[in-house]
Amino acid sequence: MIKGLFDGKRWSALFAAFPEYYIPGFLMTLKISLVGLAVALVLGVIFGMFSSSKWKLLKIISRIYVEFIQNTPLALQVMCYYSVLPMLFSSSGFRIPKFVLGVIGVGVYHGAYISEVIRTGIEAIPKGQSEAAASQGFSYLETMYHIILPQTIKIIMPPLANQALNLVKNTSILAMVAGMDLMYFTDSWGADRGYFAQAYFTSAVMYFIICFPLARLARYLEIRSMRLPVAKKLEIQADEEAAC
Repeated sequence: MIKGLFDGKRWSALFAAFPEYYIPGFLMTLKISLVGLAVALVLGVIFGMFSSSKWKLLKIISRIYVEFIQNTPLALQVMCYYSVLPMLFSSSGFRIPKFVLGVIGVGVYHGAYISEVIRTGIEAIPKGQSEAAASQGFSYLETMYHIILPQTIKIIMPPLANQALNLVKNTSILAMVAGMDLMYFTDSWGADRGYFAQAYFTSAVMYFIICFPLARLARYLEIRSMRLPVAKKLEIQADEEAAC
């Protein structure tokens, strides 16, 4: 395989097939990643709030979701969606698009991890702020929306960037169900021609193009968050002085 990596004829064949195979797969991976991340963020916020709620039932629901999703393989989850969800619409003749199955797969999976990130961020905010908001007549949702969640952004941004990075890489699992993503087209072209070295090397470069900026962003946010405790301390001191 390594010897074939430097075969000019194989690279010529890959460049000829690039617009037909790799560009559509690359774009599909981007679309699934963006929409899947949006779904994961929505689920993460909802279940993150559930897990930090004062109502025990919501906490139980959140723990069931998080523990089940985190402790089962993503490949198995995607296969279940691919096999079970179409059966729900079999009588109507409606076929769930592969794009939707891909979004559900990575969105639900990473939503469980993001919910833990959100929960950690919420718990990092002093409880006195929630109590003060309650004394002013704020509901739980109002307290979260106006006071707690905005303050968690600086805390949770580094792990959120890491989750976005992992989500992009995990879209490759959709090749198992013909998800029309980058890895699917890579497998298809590589198996058809037998030029696996060129196929997978090119695919790796294209994943790198997406993931490297996210990795740098995560690192930048991580370094920036190291200054958060000092800034937070000054903010608390300012609030105390204003209260006096």
